[in-house]
Amino acid sequence: MPRSFTIAGRRFGLDRDLVERTLRVELPEPIRDHYVVVGARRFPPKQAIGAVTGLDRADFTTHQARRVLVRLGFPAARKSADAREPSATDGSGAGPHGGRQADALRPYVGQWVALGSPLEVLVAADTPQEVISWLARHRRTATGMFRVPSSEDEAGGLAPL
Repeated sequence: MPRSFTIAGRRFGLDRDLVERTLRVELPEPIRDHYVVVGARRFPPKQAIGAVTGLDRADFTTHQARRVLVRLGFPAARKSADAREPSATDGSGAGPHGGRQADALRPYVGQWVALGSPLEVLVAADTPQEVISWLARHRRTATGMFRVPSSEDEAGGLAPL
């Protein structure tokens, strides 16, 4: 059941399902400071609320958008809170990043990703063209771009028979 929120002086009936459906077709923009997690992807709060309501982003603040999304049950955080990039030897898991890179990539299985650092996914999309378009549109560069394997055979490089 939609909850009623007043944003920029207008009332909206919003619920988790509407937000998730709307953002499913959106590529997240670059995160500056605040973000909310919707469908295992990090979105700037203003992008999320703007997409769902159709409001101009200049009409409301990041904090207002964040507050609405948190009330709908979406986790929110600040990039600066997780900005410390652990060294490659931190952690006890397998691999050079202690399993943290695998954890960061898990939501993107089967998709193309561009990385800002070994543990930061800038964007994920279905095609490499969408990833490159996003990088160009947002004037971002990536340290790497690849398709996240969807099976151990793909990860190991086993050729099809």
